[in-house]
Amino acid sequence: MLTTTDIWKLIAGIAIFMLGMNFLEDGLKKLTGRRFKLFLKRQTSNNLKAITGGTIITGFLQSSSVVSLMVLAFVGAGIITVQNALAVILGANLGTTFSSWIIATVGFQINIESFSLPIAGISGIAMMLANKENKLFHWSKLLFGFSFLFLGLSYIKTGMENAVLNFDLGLLKEQPAIIYLLAGLLITSLIQSSSATVAIILSALNANIIGLFAATAMVLGSETGTTIKLILASIKGIAAKKRVALGTISFNLISTIIALIFLLPINNFIVETIGIKNDLIALVFFQTLLNLGGIILFYPFLKMFGKLLEMCFKKNEKETLFIHKVKYNEIELALSALEKETLHFIYHVAKFTLSAFNKSTEILNNLQLYKDFESKKIMEKYDYLKHLHGELYSYSIKLQNLISDKDLTIRVRQLISTSRNIMYAAKSLKDILPDIEQLKRSSNDTKFNYFHLTRNKLAEFYEEVITLLKLNDHTMHATELAKIYKNVQEGYREGLKDLYKESLVKSLNEIEFSTLVNFNREMYMSEKSIVFALKDFLLNEKESAYFEELPGFIR
Repeated sequence: MLTTTDIWKLIAGIAIFMLGMNFLEDGLKKLTGRRFKLFLKRQTSNNLKAITGGTIITGFLQSSSVVSLMVLAFVGAGIITVQNALAVILGANLGTTFSSWIIATVGFQINIESFSLPIAGISGIAMMLANKENKLFHWSKLLFGFSFLFLGLSYIKTGMENAVLNFDLGLLKEQPAIIYLLAGLLITSLIQSSSATVAIILSALNANIIGLFAATAMVLGSETGTTIKLILASIKGIAAKKRVALGTISFNLISTIIALIFLLPINNFIVETIGIKNDLIALVFFQTLLNLGGIILFYPFLKMFGKLLEMCFKKNEKETLFIHKVKYNEIELALSALEKETLHFIYHVAKFTLSAFNKSTEILNNLQLYKDFESKKIMEKYDYLKHLHGELYSYSIKLQNLISDKDLTIRVRQLISTSRNIMYAAKSLKDILPDIEQLKRSSNDTKFNYFHLTRNKLAEFYEEVITLLKLNDHTMHATELAKIYKNVQEGYREGLKDLYKESLVKSLNEIEFSTLVNFNREMYMSEKSIVFALKDFLLNEKESAYFEELPGFIR
């Protein structure tokens, strides 16, 4: 009889296997993360190198999802093209079969626990004792993850073997291939690891719960299910990321449909023609053949497919509000659009800054923002700001290269300086997000009160900034901006003075005091960067030069 213990052993095995994958992946990334990224970046100069790079990196990391997400980040940063990104992902699909080969050839042939438990014990103790910044810690984590892979496999295998003793196999053997495909799709969608799914399928095959034909159908489903994470990662991303996700889904779906149609002939080819009689090896060979076939099938069409994807998800109001509507060779209109987009950028940074403090003001609530900006997490908002800054910079440079008029050239330079300083303000704020979170949750009244004081002053600052930006009397800009800057300077000095009061110093330890000093400085740098941005955005060249002569105005 199948007991509750057997069921939980199977579930625990899946969890341990996935945890092992995470440890192994994290250990490798820490030990060779930068080298992997540099290698991947170098390997994308052409499609063949991109496929090879994707295969090698995934073979080491053993996570096509991680490589795919890394590729999405590169595409979002403009480091690699959509076409080359698709080539890397084709290689990643092939690289992920490496773990399947290890499981099929080693995992079921030896006493798994006899070597996985000692490795887990020794590496686990070493990991606990080692400094987290030390290489020993990351090597221990890697070995710990490796041992957990096989320990999890052992639990999965035992659970499957107990299940087969109490299960009517005839119920499964009558099901069509599409049912097994959907089962593989569902399992991978839920656990988000095609490697774990294949381990489960191999265990079921080894226990004789399913036959080779059914197992190959489930593998087909797992190949499609692994794209879910990519879809979720790109759904709120920029157009280029969505194109990569769409391309990957298209590749996997087309490969799956073709393989499903010819599934029986492919099985016969593997078993009868090639002569692979070991079902475990035959299944992994099928998975490898499937991904290798995908590379052969799509490689000649990568360029064409990349161009086709460029037509999808055209830049719209989700990325920019004004400049995507005007070609930069229409100089007067383009300059006007650039000014509006820069103002749009300032509003978003103001909202980002206050949202980090969970603070809102009525004047900010009435601003026109990117429609999904409010619903984004704080770091997603920051990523959007970086992308918007990149769009502004690219548009400004293209416009600048077409302008011959001196005054217009000066204005474009001012707008470039504005967006640069606005991004500096966002960066200063982003750097102290951990400090903000610490202060907000602190049980120390001094730190908690300092957080709320800063929060309220910040809201007042941005109310003054937005009010100034909406001021129609341009003759007042320089005067009002000077007042804002004076308040920023005085606020910083007062903040420092309060920090060095004896009563406050006594209520803080050395680290807490240092945290508050750093927090105060970064807040000052963020606000000062906003003032620099407003100087270039609102004032003409002469007024801007005069403003820089004000006492204490130091870049």
